[in-house]
Amino acid sequence: MYYLAAADFHVAAVSAAALVALATGAAGGLAFRWSERERNRAALVAPEPLVPAGVAAVLQVLRSSAVLLDPSDAVVKASPAAHALGLVRGQRLASDELVAMARQVRRDGEIRQLELEIPRGPLGGDKLAVSVRVAPLGSRLVVVLVEDRTEAHRIDAVRRDFVANVSHELKTPVGALALLSEAVLSASDDPEAVRRFAERMQREAHRLGNLVQDLIDLSRLESHDPLTRAERVNLAEVVEDALGRAREVAAARDIELVGSAPPGLVVLGDFDQLVTGLGNLVGNAVNYSPEQTKVVVAVRREGELAEISVTDQGIGIPEQELKRIFERFYRVDPARSRVTGGTGLGLSIVKHIAATHGGDVTVWSVEGSGSTFTLRLPLLGDPPQSGEDRADDGVLELNSGSRTT
Repeated sequence: MYYLAAADFHVAAVSAAALVALATGAAGGLAFRWSERERNRAALVAPEPLVPAGVAAVLQVLRSSAVLLDPSDAVVKASPAAHALGLVRGQRLASDELVAMARQVRRDGEIRQLELEIPRGPLGGDKLAVSVRVAPLGSRLVVVLVEDRTEAHRIDAVRRDFVANVSHELKTPVGALALLSEAVLSASDDPEAVRRFAERMQREAHRLGNLVQDLIDLSRLESHDPLTRAERVNLAEVVEDALGRAREVAAARDIELVGSAPPGLVVLGDFDQLVTGLGNLVGNAVNYSPEQTKVVVAVRREGELAEISVTDQGIGIPEQELKRIFERFYRVDPARSRVTGGTGLGLSIVKHIAATHGGDVTVWSVEGSGSTFTLRLPLLGDPPQSGEDRADDGVLELNSGSRTT
């Protein structure tokens, strides 16, 4: 009996140990599975990097303005161009229209593109014309690409205005010539009337020819860079040729032309263009000056620049008009321009020639007292300092003719 009880106890102990081992193994297996499940769950819910690798570097070199938005429409990353354009204020987009586009793209995942106008700054004012493209980036971000088209739109507007102005300017003399020709036909038996109408036809034809020539000159200037095939240009020769172009008109109106230039001042550029630019300034000075006055052209060195000034004793320019006189077809006095045959393109041509030669043109004027236009050009090297070109020998007086008496 004793041995039987001991044997039963041993069997029971072994069974209990087996049960404990089984329970321990099961618990270990469950713990492993739970740990594996938790790791998998953590992997599923772990957030992906907010800005994908390499995107930030790309934003730095984009010419277009680029902005990355997170699901709350907050700015995650913006390119320098976007900040410069004023698209970002703090952590938000400055334009409500851009935010609305980003939300639509986030909802349906479709890429959207739109042309619109956005405020230039926080105070509004001028608008920026932009081309916008919005697209999803990954599962959480939206990228907004903005290209500034303001300058392109401005150029298109200028081109449209130019075509409209040319059409109008051409229509006026052409219409006048048509009417005058009809008047000549109807007055064929009146020699005096025919002569009078013929003189007016000549004036209109001259005006039309000037306009066409100015348009040709302007077109050539805009398609040709004078510095690509530049030559050394002596400014004394430019002044002499420009005065020569206006000498006949000035003599007819009893206006004295005076010109002086230090010898040896040389610029790099196109001789014919520079003569055309200065000639336009001298011609305007003669046309808008009363009889028995003087037009003076003077050249002086100012540091690394040559300053060519054209001064008249004419009617002057109202202060409110000074900012616009270099615009194409702009005339201070349209009636006076019709009398003188002005086309409204002369000063625009001067401005363009100055700019393409690396210089500029400015104006000073007092209404009723006269005007001074100053053309500034960069000099090429130092003027000669020996022989008959020595600067201290005085200035070169140009043979420009004198006032008739």
